Amino acid sequence: MEENRARLQSEGEYSQEYANFIRELLKVEESYSGLQGIYPILKQRQHLLNARFAETLQQVAQTLMSQNPEAIEFIAALIENLSIHISDFPLGSRANNIEIAITGYQIVLNNRQPGSEKFAQTQNNLANAYYFRINGSRAQNLERAIFYYQEALKVRTRDAFPQDWATTQHNLAAAYYSRITGEKAENIEWAIAFFKAALPIRTRNDFPKLWAETQNNLGEAYRHRIRGEKADNIEQAITFYNAALEVYTSDDFPKLWAETQNNLGEAYRERISGEKADNIEQAITFYNAALEVFTRDAFPEYWATTQNNLAIAYCQRIRKKKADNIEQAIAAYNLVLQISTREHFPLENVETLNNLGWAYLAKLDHINQEKLEDKNQKAATLQSACDTFKKAITGATELRKLESQNEVKQKHDLQWDRLYKGMVQVCLDRASNQEALEYAEANKARNLAELIAQKQEIPKTLTPITFSQITQLLTPNTALIEWYITDEEIITFVVTYPDVLTVHRHRQWHELIYLVTEYRASYKTSKTEWQKQLATYLQRLADILQITTILPP
Repeated sequence: MEENRARLQSEGEYSQEYANFIRELLKVEESYSGLQGIYPILKQRQHLLNARFAETLQQVAQTLMSQNPEAIEFIAALIENLSIHISDFPLGSRANNIEIAITGYQIVLNNRQPGSEKFAQTQNNLANAYYFRINGSRAQNLERAIFYYQEALKVRTRDAFPQDWATTQHNLAAAYYSRITGEKAENIEWAIAFFKAALPIRTRNDFPKLWAETQNNLGEAYRHRIRGEKADNIEQAITFYNAALEVYTSDDFPKLWAETQNNLGEAYRERISGEKADNIEQAITFYNAALEVFTRDAFPEYWATTQNNLAIAYCQRIRKKKADNIEQAIAAYNLVLQISTREHFPLENVETLNNLGWAYLAKLDHINQEKLEDKNQKAATLQSACDTFKKAITGATELRKLESQNEVKQKHDLQWDRLYKGMVQVCLDRASNQEALEYAEANKARNLAELIAQKQEIPKTLTPITFSQITQLLTPNTALIEWYITDEEIITFVVTYPDVLTVHRHRQWHELIYLVTEYRASYKTSKTEWQKQLATYLQRLADILQITTILPP
């Protein structure tokens, strides 16, 4: 009994601490002291910015409004300002800060006149919070953001509130650009339309910084545009980025200038028009310009991102010695890993390790072409590639357990396929054929588990089958054959009784893709004609897969 009384007293004191903290913050907001007044208090007690804070905020708001019914609008305004400041607070848990802001905006909406200017303002703020929300499904958060932006626009019309209308149009464009639900191509078209709609209000003369922001975002939208000619879209993107730089100078807006330099680097690296070699050189120039501002100390995340982009450019570089370019790429990826650690940036860590592994394979190709007699360097490079891919696969496996959202998993499936293909290639090059087969099976188990998970409410984890388990399936009259297709070759694993593994590798990948394309086209065009050609298609498939060659006697 005494223990329960003590526990209840302790919980009551704990709740009162939150209530007092919130009341103190609202007092500061009432004094109009802004960030200078509110941030020191938040910094001192940032450990209290959690789910309990959000719950207590609702209780404090209800108490204050019931005690002061004549001041409801004023109290709502204080809560909205506090929500904005907590949402923008750079310390503590970003996820918790946004959840508190969402709670605050919802309190405000419930106590404002629907259809009023202030009501629309809060809808726009709530939409912003959902756009940046970390908790929950990213797809659902973006849908909520779009909903509240659209609701705000019912009040924020162009005639009545032109600046607010343009701001919400711009925000809505950003939400559509990031949207997961619906067709990606159509979402980008909507984004472009909304960005362009904001420009007649966000003119360069009246709002130069906002104009430049929209120009830069239009550049991003066109660079990732799916509809239209890819070459034309990239040229359009370059035009928008250059327009943004008319305002984003290195002196006035160094961070924004560097971001746009990096974006231009990406556009030139992907550019189709002009000489490829020239475009890559231009991309490298832009990345290096961005790094003048994005130093490791000042902007560690931006520095890592730009180093990663620079590494990709060095891998694709045509000019100068190939070996030197690959070494520079490897060096840049290793720099990225100093920031993109598994603990702090698990996704970026796996992506960078994957890219680094493939850079080692590119180095290996160069050794095989130019220094075939250098056995030591070849062995060391293979070992580096093996170690790197193993770390990446371990990280990807851990990451997959954390990814509860299907849309996130699907987004990364192609990346992880490439990762496993790299590992299979490394194992084969090291003559570790059994290990290669096990990694091929692990990749298939991963994909199969995802397919099953999409059909069932409870996710399934499939343990990859080992080589010894594979051999237990064999009888003297049985051969197990598995085809593993990469972007360059068709790999065939043949296991015969009792435990003999033979590997065949041949580069008829393009012929296989061509056959599949032709086969599907024939099936769609005429079922009758397809049926007549079926035997021919099957024979061509057998030839490509070299069935007669790989089958044991």
